[in-house]
Amino acid sequence: MLSWLAKRIVSHNMTRMRAGDYQPTLRLVAKDVVFRFPGDSSWAGTFHGRDEVEEWYRGFTGAGLQIFPDEVVAQGFPWKMAICVRGHIYLKTKEGRSVYENRYVIWGRMAWGFIKEYEVYEDTQRTPALDAHLARPE
Repeated sequence: MLSWLAKRIVSHNMTRMRAGDYQPTLRLVAKDVVFRFPGDSSWAGTFHGRDEVEEWYRGFTGAGLQIFPDEVVAQGFPWKMAICVRGHIYLKTKEGRSVYENRYVIWGRMAWGFIKEYEVYEDTQRTPALDAHLARPE
């Protein structure tokens, strides 16, 4: 039941992210969150606090990335919950040409409905192509 509810919430929030609205997801982020995105791309880093995460979300939605949750697992007590999301992400040009496709896993910890820490794992070999595309002038 808990995983079913988490999937509904994550699906809704990712639908909003695909439309450019990161606010529903940001509302779940604790003020003292720690977010890690490993790798060497422009997306990589460790981000501390809601303001730094919001800036990252702004870049994510501004790029037009299309993110989908395929599976969501949540377990634990409300004060110490683990959540894992496995899904896929892509970006296409206005003409429909694919410039980025990847799979990801997000692993995180929540407390009382707020994301306290999370990390994204994906094929970091694919991310430089996304950076190259986004660096080109329109």
